[in-house]
Amino acid sequence: MCGISGFYQTKFNYTKDPLWAVKLIKMKDSLLRRGPDDNGLWLSNHCGLAHSRLSIIDPVGGHQPMEKERCCISYNGELYNTKEIKARLRPYPLTWETDSDTEVILNAYLALGADCLSELNGIFAFAIYDSRLDHLLLARDHLGVKPLFYQWANDSFLFGSEPKALFAFGIRPRLNEESFGEVFGLGPARTPGHGLFADMKEVLPGHYLLIKDSNLQDRTYWQLTAVPHTDSYAQTVEKVSDLVSDSVIRQMVSDVPICSFLSGGLDSSLISAIASRHLNERGGDLSTFSFDFCGNDKNFRPNDFQSSLDRPFVDIMAAHIGSSHSYLECDSLHQADGLLDAVVARDLPCMADVESSLLYFSSLVSKSHHVALTGECADEIFGGYPWFHRENLLAKNHFPWSYDMQPRLALLRDDFLAKHHIADYAQSAYESSLAQTPRLAGENPTEARRREIAWLNVRWFMATLLNRTDRTSMYCGLEARVPYADYRILEYVFNVPWEMKCKNGQTKSLLIEAAKGYLPPEILYRKKSPYPKTYDVGYEKLLSTRLKIMLEQKDAPILQIVDKQKVLDFLESKKDYGRPWYGQLMAGPQMIAYLLQIDYWMERYRISV
Repeated sequence: MCGISGFYQTKFNYTKDPLWAVKLIKMKDSLLRRGPDDNGLWLSNHCGLAHSRLSIIDPVGGHQPMEKERCCISYNGELYNTKEIKARLRPYPLTWETDSDTEVILNAYLALGADCLSELNGIFAFAIYDSRLDHLLLARDHLGVKPLFYQWANDSFLFGSEPKALFAFGIRPRLNEESFGEVFGLGPARTPGHGLFADMKEVLPGHYLLIKDSNLQDRTYWQLTAVPHTDSYAQTVEKVSDLVSDSVIRQMVSDVPICSFLSGGLDSSLISAIASRHLNERGGDLSTFSFDFCGNDKNFRPNDFQSSLDRPFVDIMAAHIGSSHSYLECDSLHQADGLLDAVVARDLPCMADVESSLLYFSSLVSKSHHVALTGECADEIFGGYPWFHRENLLAKNHFPWSYDMQPRLALLRDDFLAKHHIADYAQSAYESSLAQTPRLAGENPTEARRREIAWLNVRWFMATLLNRTDRTSMYCGLEARVPYADYRILEYVFNVPWEMKCKNGQTKSLLIEAAKGYLPPEILYRKKSPYPKTYDVGYEKLLSTRLKIMLEQKDAPILQIVDKQKVLDFLESKKDYGRPWYGQLMAGPQMIAYLLQIDYWMERYRISV
């Protein structure tokens, strides 16, 4: 996996002034953590491309930017159907010089133009400059696994894998009215395509941009649609099993060792079991990693969201598949310190300690592996979250994972609230997204509502977790792959009726049935448990102390936004852990962590209200 960046315009010649090469180098260097193995630059009259590479496929031949027949590409991602695409391209007079998937995409473009996007199965964000037409093409994968931001700066069009690449060019981070709505009304989620910073956007999943002169065209090459489901239950189970297995095996393509994240839950266990069986058949063994927090063996208390520790189930699965397993733990100090690193990795406030701990774990895994398979996205696609099941959450006229705005607004200054209509912004984002739901005529109201929830999950909640996975892993030089986020799986399961997804009231029964040939009963029917969190009471005290110290600094940026006394009162109050303000994990301590992140973010990026 890699970091890409660059710029384009047609009004003057970039090669006439060495300043542009310097800017391109700065953009490249800002993304070196995404690609520490190799890097390169390409500069022409009207376009500059930069690349920082994490070498996974054809380490020798895959250097980028790559140029062929007056077209040049900078590409971040992994292609999972190179053999099929090469077969599709046989009739065309193309040359092949490497085994890299970069050349496959570039040759596909040379043969098919932008229509090549409909042929790709993978995770990708890439830029192709075509000097024959003097235009730039930017494309992003179907579900937005890989990021790609862009912005106009005077006459130049800028792009990069992360906002920091655009800042390295010289763009000053600025906020506008929408930015405050994003951070306080929706965060850590982000409106699809919204870059949060003023004038910055992100290429939408399943879209590509064509930039010619000063004209930008945003085009869709793939979108989720609603169609009748005609397969029987048995056929549906078989189809899902085949799709998941095929996705896992495709995503094991690598010229370096591969591992998996194993929590002992259904999702990651199925991925690990398929991968292990595939490796065993070829004489290899799978390495697996599980994550937990120091002291959880003593401090853990069951609750509605986490009924059990992961460790006993990890033990069962590691023994079941015979993996080489490593248990990783994070202490409270690393978790708290990592909050700031997580902001740097994301360029934004994010999922607080959920993100900081995953950043720490990724740093440990990356010491031995460059590629990891994860179980991310299964709950969004197969209906695993409480808001798919609980009537009170289904009925909420808002995003069901953050329907209660009170915790978000309670600590803000009165004058800030009067000026910025945070709740209205969030409600408008919900209603706008809801109106875009792919619908099927004739569905009853309950089924139609679950389709809406599924759409919102993919568009919003899953996107947030994919962003988390990409930034935390890539910041450590680790490529985290997401087999469930194969657009073919989503296309199929999105249209499966709820009575098949949740047969006889069993959550994710469809995936359970598809996994029966791979997993023991203890894992198949384990109650859902989300990403683990620390139960160390000292963690919240540590965060509270740091926030109090920050509030005593008269020039603390966040004092422009929060009411100091309200925050101090909040720190002394009892936290309601059973009432998260985002998802299932972000409750009282995570609000403290989020405030610490916002203050650091404003200071580091020199943001003022």
